[in-house]
Amino acid sequence: MGPKPNVPKSDDLFRQRLEDLVNSTHPLVQLTRHIDWSVFEHEWMGFFPSQRGRPAVAPRLVAGLLYLQHTFALSDEEVVWRWVENPYWQLFCGETWFQHHPPIDPSSLTRWRQRIGAEGMQWLLAQTICAAALAKVIRWQSLNKVIVDSTVQEKAIAYPTDSKLLNRGREHLVKLVTDAGLTLRQNYNREAPKLAVKIARYAHAKQYKRMRSHLKKLKTLVGRVWRDVSRQLARVPEHLKPKVADLLYKVERLLKQQPKDSHKLYSLHAPEVECIGKGKARQPYEFGVKVSVATTHRRGLVVGMRSLPGNPYDGHTLHAALEQVKNLTKQQPKEVFVDLGYRGGATPGIKVYHRKFKRGITARLRRDIRRRSAIEPAIGHMKNDGRLRRNWLKGTQGDAFHALLCGCGHNLRMILRKLRLFLALIFVRLHWQPADDDKTNQHLTAAYA
Repeated sequence: MGPKPNVPKSDDLFRQRLEDLVNSTHPLVQLTRHIDWSVFEHEWMGFFPSQRGRPAVAPRLVAGLLYLQHTFALSDEEVVWRWVENPYWQLFCGETWFQHHPPIDPSSLTRWRQRIGAEGMQWLLAQTICAAALAKVIRWQSLNKVIVDSTVQEKAIAYPTDSKLLNRGREHLVKLVTDAGLTLRQNYNREAPKLAVKIARYAHAKQYKRMRSHLKKLKTLVGRVWRDVSRQLARVPEHLKPKVADLLYKVERLLKQQPKDSHKLYSLHAPEVECIGKGKARQPYEFGVKVSVATTHRRGLVVGMRSLPGNPYDGHTLHAALEQVKNLTKQQPKEVFVDLGYRGGATPGIKVYHRKFKRGITARLRRDIRRRSAIEPAIGHMKNDGRLRRNWLKGTQGDAFHALLCGCGHNLRMILRKLRLFLALIFVRLHWQPADDDKTNQHLTAAYA
């Protein structure tokens, strides 16, 4: 059934409204007025095909919780329980009175993300761009110039090694067969973990010949368990058969893959993880999915963000990244600044510049090209202040959702920072008047302005 209707609530004799309790000049209260919440009620209505059952919670509540979660880098449980403690957060999510109980179960956020999908997440990002324009963080003319770059959104997995993966696959097979009521000839619950520990120690000591020898023994043990389970697959109960068959396929991939193979399996619970090398000395390889990021040239506001499964070449993704920018901002960028990884990614009607571009170069264009690196601190803030560094959502859909929501959180942090500076300027002008001969104070006031 669709969401609950937004019915205006009358005054209460014994309770005070939230808008009367909080400070109306607080940045979060100001941000509430810059976001058009009716868009979510209108655009998300199509995600409720059934007309039976209990009405869903208000779309504004879910949108507000998702915004707050990625603005302040919180988990599903943390954002719900902090919502109970914070009247500003409750007002931001559309509540009229102060609530003393959680509005939803934290697991409901997972179901809401799956319900609205990547299309609904794009509406969340589009509204942050409109709010930034209303708060004068950016001007609409600044959307003519954008910077596009790619980064890696790492998945929440342990560092993959052959010994860990093989032993973990054996453990899962033994546990599933035990749940199915079958008996194995041998499960190697004592020998296999000891071999995995020895392999790790030999690798640390750079005794690679011994390491490879013990790894071969571990593969032999895991292969015996795999063949034993395969022979008994027909006797597995029907409700467990798909799960056992899928695990057998993954363990077979682990047994057959070689060190130099492409599209290797790096995690049993997240088979979509890819090994991506970005040329970093401190971290040569990252395990996750590549993400395309598009920001405005001057202010660094995120105007496009999407996951790129399959680790494609950056130049081949430029057209799709600019199409997303056009869909979110309703405006086609005229100039795009990229790094050398995007060479060959020409798009018709749009000028693409990189640092080796030579034709018709001017002083203004040279400055704009040098400013391409301004996107790097924006990505760094999304990883350190937001949740881009580690993705806990499941599957390729979770990668797409997480990337878009991280862009929303970055934009909202920028808007809140602008509103805080504006309030500081008002405080300075009201409570502190600099003397005419105090040049230091005059410069400070100009800096705030």
